[in-house]
Amino acid sequence: MVNRRQWLVASGAALGATSLMGFQKVMGKELGHMSPIGFKVPPNVVDSHCHIFDPAKFPYSPKRRYTPPSATVEDLRRFHAAIHARRTVCVQPSVYGTDNACLLDALKQLGADARGVAVIDKRFSGQQIDDLMGGGVVGVRINLEVGRDRNFDSAITRLEETVQTLDGRNLIIQIYAALPILAELARRIQVQPHPVVIDHFGLAKGADGPEQEGMSSLIGLMQSRKVFVKLSGPYQISLLGPGYADTIAIGRTLVLGAPDQVIWGSDWPHTGGSERPANAKPTDIEAFREEDEGRNFALVNNWAPDKDLRQKLLVDNATKLFGFTAV
Repeated sequence: MVNRRQWLVASGAALGATSLMGFQKVMGKELGHMSPIGFKVPPNVVDSHCHIFDPAKFPYSPKRRYTPPSATVEDLRRFHAAIHARRTVCVQPSVYGTDNACLLDALKQLGADARGVAVIDKRFSGQQIDDLMGGGVVGVRINLEVGRDRNFDSAITRLEETVQTLDGRNLIIQIYAALPILAELARRIQVQPHPVVIDHFGLAKGADGPEQEGMSSLIGLMQSRKVFVKLSGPYQISLLGPGYADTIAIGRTLVLGAPDQVIWGSDWPHTGGSERPANAKPTDIEAFREEDEGRNFALVNNWAPDKDLRQKLLVDNATKLFGFTAV
């Protein structure tokens, strides 16, 4: 029997480039089964990490490392309605490279309840960055993980070039990197002038627990109030599969260690990178992960075990960081 992932790949291989874009548009992102959330969701939740993929309107970069299906603003709205999230931070996915047109279009559709995190490089002019800010962008992302770039010297260069290119503008720097790289970068993160957001639990390994090397450095950065950490995409750090129980100790340690420096993100629509076969081609259509959104969201109740902590994690910290109006 051919599973959905295999069918998507085979269908993509059989289609030309133009037809492929139409195919991706038709597939969309379905909500799927959703378990009860299990706690009272506070008003004005901010989902601080989600991506929009709209290849029918905005073709992917030919240099991309994978090809996801479509996940549009309409799909995102349906998902957020189901979990009672109000506000959105859209993060530029790697398949678009430094072309932020899809991101800006999404921010325009979503309006005042959305912010963006773009991807730039050292060739960006001040005017280009100002234009991004005018479109709702509040930060830029350094992605060292999609290409498995775990070279410390490369990480230093990327951080220094980003700071130089921003040239003092009031923008967040978001970093997606493995915990050992973050630990090595800690001093440089501390002395540079921008607020920093770390993706996906700092990629701490759930199986290694809160005492693993690099965690104390990460919490120290958080306690200095320089760094925020996203509790997002639990499958990014878990070895246990759905339910992701091995994230509980990591998440709770981060929340209790610096409750004002944690923010929640769904990582919707859940790209399949952690399951990507070694022989996968960049043009193979890679199905999104089939995640139980209710069960994933319910993990918040374990990471932040009381109402006040959940309020900070889900609402207050991100509202302030990303410049939303407090309600």
